[in-house]
Amino acid sequence: MSHQQDDIQDDDFYDRPSKSQKKRDMHELQSLGEDLLALPASRIEPLDLPEILRDAIRDAKKISNFEGKRRQMQYIGKLMRKVDPEPIKEAVAAFKLGHAQDSLALHQSERWRERLLAEDGALQDFIAEHAGTDIQQLRSLVRAARKDAANAPEQRSGRAFRELFQFIKAAQQQKQPPRAAPEEDEPDDDE
Repeated sequence: MSHQQDDIQDDDFYDRPSKSQKKRDMHELQSLGEDLLALPASRIEPLDLPEILRDAIRDAKKISNFEGKRRQMQYIGKLMRKVDPEPIKEAVAAFKLGHAQDSLALHQSERWRERLLAEDGALQDFIAEHAGTDIQQLRSLVRAARKDAANAPEQRSGRAFRELFQFIKAAQQQKQPPRAAPEEDEPDDDE
């Protein structure tokens, strides 16, 4: 009989999270707290965090000492145990996605600029892909940027070079749909 009781007690023991699992969970919350520090205040406000956690985050942004920052991050991790982490994870992911999309758009604009300067056929490709583009202005900018590049091949920062990039970036932004904004209640037609 005692053997069966030991089995029952062992089963109860394994249902609880291990000390290692608890530690991993705490480190995950602390890491989420570090990601939370990277968010601008405008992204933190809508999260409806407890005031004590908001103050701890504000204080952590001011600390420059390594050890002090480490201790503050542990404190933030401790405070985050009492908060639902899912809305925070979603806010951090949305913020990181926004930065990635912005970076991708800049890289695409850079590739278009390089293609337009290197290939004559790229101009028609760009016009076909970006309907409504001011063709005369684009041709003028490409011509001026090529002229700048021919005069100073080692220098890639001529005025026309920069203006071409800005023109391409604006055309790319017009082509892409705007990012999804938070949903707002639409007014009824009766009102």
